[in-house]
Amino acid sequence: MILIIAALALWAIMWTVNVRLANGESAGTSTVRLLVPLLFGLTLLAMWELVVRGLELPIVILPAPSVIAERVAGSGPTLWVDFKQTFLKGALGGYAIGCTAAFLTAILVDRWDFLRRGLLPVGSFVAALPIVGTAPILVMWYGFDWHSKAAVVVLMVFFPMLVNIVAGLQDTTQMQRDLMKTYAASYWQGLFKLRLPAAMPFIFNGLKISSTLAMIGAIVAEFFGSPIVGMGFRISTSVGQLALDMVWAEIVVAALAGSAFYGVVALIERRLTFWHPSQRR
Repeated sequence: MILIIAALALWAIMWTVNVRLANGESAGTSTVRLLVPLLFGLTLLAMWELVVRGLELPIVILPAPSVIAERVAGSGPTLWVDFKQTFLKGALGGYAIGCTAAFLTAILVDRWDFLRRGLLPVGSFVAALPIVGTAPILVMWYGFDWHSKAAVVVLMVFFPMLVNIVAGLQDTTQMQRDLMKTYAASYWQGLFKLRLPAAMPFIFNGLKISSTLAMIGAIVAEFFGSPIVGMGFRISTSVGQLALDMVWAEIVVAALAGSAFYGVVALIERRLTFWHPSQRR
């Protein structure tokens, strides 16, 4: 009971501190913008630890953060091998193939209008298919190695990326397109000098969405067939062994990898689209 009261007191104290930091005179500084979410996250972890210890929850229900951290520290080689199999091969490979294919297809869709009318409705239908239904089929087609996981990721990221790029290429105004025509610009000159730069925010929006989908798709695909390595494989087998600390360790690694991947894409977006209003400060 004492630990539960301590958790509530900690929440009240840190809530007050975060409110004052967020609303203070230095709220706009980079230090405060970094400090507020950091303190909020650490507060949640501390409350998690206190509540689990106070209620004496068994590890099969919810392990404490300290137990998960101990498992992460003690299973470094295993987690690294799983990370390489799932993220570096399945997720990144499928992400690169799917986004590249979506970009090339978007150029064709933009060039010929009948493809836009015919392909995008089909894309909406395919994107609505449940991944738990398509993943076993792709595993049967491409085998149990990382190739089938990359195929699942391609299917997940292709159409969100395609829709964003097509929408971005159509974002320019009629006046801007008419101006390019008065300069006697060809289709490709108008594409690379006007419409593609204007579509960059849409493209990066698709890339950021796909960065999270890629990790999810690769892990889910491993539930339906995998060599004896990979995050999805480790999670499914650890659940069967009631090793919930290992399950949470894999979840932590997956969350950190996905967040870092998203952050890298967002950082590149900030560097390349500094001119866009969304990136101005």
